Amino acid sequence: MPKRTRTTIWRTAATTVAVTLMAVFLLPATARAAAPEESRPVYSYAHAIRESVWVDTGLDEDGDGRGDRVAADIVRPAEPAREGRKVPVIMDASPYYSCCGRGNESQLKTYDAQGHVVQMPLFYDNYFVPRGYAFVGVDLAGTNRSDGCVDVGGRSDVLSAKAVVDWLNGRARAYTSRSGGSPVKAGWTNGRTGMIGKSWDGTVANGVAATGVKGLRTIVPISAISSWYDYYFAQGAPLYDEGPDELAGYVESEDTQAHCAAVQRRLADGSPRSGDWTPLWTERDYVKDAAKVRASVFVVHGMQDLNVRTKNFGQWWDALARHGVERKIWLSQTGHVDPFDYRRGAWVDTLHRWFDHELLGYDNGVDREPVADVERHPDQWTTSAAWPPRGTRTAVLHPAAGSRAGVGTLGLRRAGGTATFTDDPRLSETDWAAHLTTATPEKAGFLTAPLTRDLRLAGSAGVTVTATPTTASAHLSAVLVDVGPDTIRDYADAAEGISTLPGRSCWGRSTAGDSACFRETRAKTADVDYTVVSRGWADLGHHASAGEGVPLTPGRSYTMTLRLAATDHVVPAGHRLALIVAGTDKDLIDPPNTRPTLTLDLSRTTARVPLVGGAAEFDRATSGGAAAAVPTVLEGVRAPRADRHVPAA
Repeated sequence: MPKRTRTTIWRTAATTVAVTLMAVFLLPATARAAAPEESRPVYSYAHAIRESVWVDTGLDEDGDGRGDRVAADIVRPAEPAREGRKVPVIMDASPYYSCCGRGNESQLKTYDAQGHVVQMPLFYDNYFVPRGYAFVGVDLAGTNRSDGCVDVGGRSDVLSAKAVVDWLNGRARAYTSRSGGSPVKAGWTNGRTGMIGKSWDGTVANGVAATGVKGLRTIVPISAISSWYDYYFAQGAPLYDEGPDELAGYVESEDTQAHCAAVQRRLADGSPRSGDWTPLWTERDYVKDAAKVRASVFVVHGMQDLNVRTKNFGQWWDALARHGVERKIWLSQTGHVDPFDYRRGAWVDTLHRWFDHELLGYDNGVDREPVADVERHPDQWTTSAAWPPRGTRTAVLHPAAGSRAGVGTLGLRRAGGTATFTDDPRLSETDWAAHLTTATPEKAGFLTAPLTRDLRLAGSAGVTVTATPTTASAHLSAVLVDVGPDTIRDYADAAEGISTLPGRSCWGRSTAGDSACFRETRAKTADVDYTVVSRGWADLGHHASAGEGVPLTPGRSYTMTLRLAATDHVVPAGHRLALIVAGTDKDLIDPPNTRPTLTLDLSRTTARVPLVGGAAEFDRATSGGAAAAVPTVLEGVRAPRADRHVPAA
C-alpha cells in the first residue's frame, strides 16, 4: 500500500457442536479424551509439507489467450494428511510477496532450487501450522509468480483470491505449474478458510468476503480499505497526486507488466483527478455488498492511520452491523501499524483463540468477550461490550462567533453570525490546532468550555457547513481536536507510533530458512498539548453529487456535509473539545487551483458528534466547573513530512 503518513494504506448451536466434534478429530489420538479449549503445537513444522499450486481464476486479464492462474504457496502439517484428517486454512493474499515485503521487517517469500517456498513472511505459518492449520500465501494476479494483471481492488484482485477459496472447497481447478502441469485437488483441507492481512492484503479479504463465497468463515482485515474511492479521494478532494494505475505498475511482476498496459489505461481513465465517482469506484466499493458477507469480521485499525484513513473501517463496520455480521474490533493509537508490532503477546493470543473458534469450532469464550479493545493511552487498553458503546447518541453542536474575532465557541445552542478564512495550502491541521486560541486568517476555530467530566466520542462524526466562496473552486477540511496535555503514541514519526528494538522474540517454530523470531518493539510516545481526534475533507464543488463536481459561483452559498473519520477518544475533564473548519490540509489533501476565501454561515453550520450519553452528557460536561488554563500557542505532533508516496508493508 502506498504509504502516506503524517511525517509523512454465530452459527446455530447444532453447527457449532458439529464443528467442535470435527475439531476434536484433528488432534492426535492421545489428545482426544476431552474437547479442547485451544489448538496446541503438536505437529512438526520442520517436516511440514511445502507445495505450490496455480489456480485458474476464470479470467484472461493479460489478454494472452490463456486463462490466468494465480500461485498459491502452501505450508501444512504432514501428520493429519497421513492419517486422512483434514485441516482448516489461514490465507493471506498479497501483491507484496516479491516487490515490497510484509511486516515490520519487510520479509519476502523465498524459494529453494525446486521452486518450493522456504520462507513465508510473518509468523502465521510458524505459529499455526504446528497447531493443525495450513497456511496459504497467495500471489495476487499479476504479482510474483501469478499470471494476469493487477487491477487495484477490482475483479482481478478479488476473483484471483476468491478462486483459491473456491479451490480449497472443491469448486475450482488448480495445477502443479504456471502453464500446463497436472491437476491437483485440495483433498487435505476441510475448506474452512480464514483470510488475514494488513493494508492491501486486508482489503482483498474485505473484497472476497463481500462476494459471499462459501467456505470463507472469517476475515481479519488490518488497516484495510473498504472502498477504494475513499483511499484516493475524500468527497471529491484528492488525497494523493497519483492514481491506481501507478500503484498497479509498482507491484506488478516483470513477467506480466508488459501485457498489462490496457489494464493500466482502464485504471487511469476510470479514476479522473476531478474526484468524480465513476463505475471504476463502484466496482471497488465493498461496502455496498456488505449484505453478502457470510464470514465473521475481526477489524483492526490505527485511529491515526493517515494512509488508509479510518473512514474505511468506520463505514465497513456500520454496514456489517446493519446486516448482523458477527464482528470484533481493535482500535489502536498508532498509524498504519500491524498489532503484532504494538501489542504482540495479546494479539497472538487473541488471534489464536479467534481462529480456533471460527475455524475449529472450539468453545473458548472469545465470542463472549467484549467486542472492542481500544487503546486509550500508549499500551493502556480498555474494552467495550459493544462498539460504538451502548448509549452512544449523536449530539448536534453549534459553532458561534466568539468575543474575539476568529475564536468561537462550540455548544448546544444554535447561534448566528459568520466566520471567514482564506485557504493557505502551506498549513496543516497541526498548524491550525497549534493556534486554536488565537485568531489566524487560515482557519475558523470553535472551542467548548473546559470540561467538568470526561466526554467520550465513539463512531463517525459529520460536519455540515454552509459556505460562500470567492472563487470557482474550494476545498474544505473539518477537524475535531482535544485541547489539553497528554502523552500519545507519536503517530507523526516515520514508524507511526512504534520503535523497533534490537532484541527478538519468537512466535512459533523455526527452520533454517524461516525464523519465527522477530524484532521487538515498544511504543514511541510524544508529549502534546492537543490531539487531533478526527478529520474529514471535501471538494465544495461536489456539494450536490459525488458523481460529478461542478464549478462554484463566487458569492453564492453552498451547503455540504463533510464525513469525518471514525474514532474512539475520551476528552478528559479539564480539556476542551474544538472544531476547526479550514481549507487545504497540507500533505493530507491536494489544494484546488485557486486560493478562495470562504465565509461560513454559522446559523447553518453544525457538527454531529457521536457521544456516549449524547447531548445530555455534553451538557453535563460543559456546564460549570473552573476554567482550565490553555496556552496561547500549543505544541502537538510534528507537521507532515514532505515525502508523499512510499511503499508500506
